[in-house]
Amino acid sequence: MLLARDRAGLAPERALLAEARQTTRTVARTFALAVRLLPREVRDDVYLLYLVFRTLDDLVDDHLPRAEERVAAVEAWCAGGRATSTEARILDDLARRHRVPRDAVADFCAGMRSDLAFSPVGTEAELDEYCYRVAGTVGVVMAEVLGTNGERAAARRAAGALGMAMQRTNILRDIDEDRGNGRTYLAAETVRRFGPPEPGRREGLLKDQIARADALYDEGVDGIVLLRSGGRAIRAAAAMYREILRQIEREGYGAHAGRVVVSRRRKLVVAARRGLVA
Repeated sequence: MLLARDRAGLAPERALLAEARQTTRTVARTFALAVRLLPREVRDDVYLLYLVFRTLDDLVDDHLPRAEERVAAVEAWCAGGRATSTEARILDDLARRHRVPRDAVADFCAGMRSDLAFSPVGTEAELDEYCYRVAGTVGVVMAEVLGTNGERAAARRAAGALGMAMQRTNILRDIDEDRGNGRTYLAAETVRRFGPPEPGRREGLLKDQIARADALYDEGVDGIVLLRSGGRAIRAAAAMYREILRQIEREGYGAHAGRVVVSRRRKLVVAARRGLVA
């Protein structure tokens, strides 16, 4: 049974919530720092929401046999069907308290299916579509959980842009790791323009891609004022995650192979400078 009743009404089962919190803190350390700044009344729901997206993403990334089945269960829920998986039941519970946009969740599932049937990205427009599906949608759902100040469509666009910016940041951070796994998420047209992303030879490519990501960050951050709650937390997440781009620049635009890492201390310094954490 997913739900248990207590004095506050329906609440997620303690074990599931504990798993959601631990998953966020273990595999999404930057996001976990920001979640601590969220209002208490939405914090646990955000942990659960992250668990849904992360679980599906991990199943797909690890090519596990049950990945397609779990994605299909969420797709069925999006289409108005019964909740038949843990992820769908969590979403169904969240939808009792928040306006969960099923269209955005369905688009996320489409992104998971594109990862299951991986094919190289051809153009920057295709890359934008991919980034929206696998990450922009997460921002859209998050905005609905946090609530918006009337301008819902504008808030959704901004939240989608912020998620896309973070996904583009992931792609740049993980270039060498992805190539080691036989994949590249860079647009083929951009690789043809700047050349293969070999260590020490990708400054032009990274400058181009960082500029695209920064533009999306600007759009996303500008829309944070449209959130009814949690604005400080989202600003902190954006500032800390964006620092990965600055670290790429400091390290010479991929002069050496490897995953770019920003220390926890550096993240907190960046957020503190903006008055986002004490």
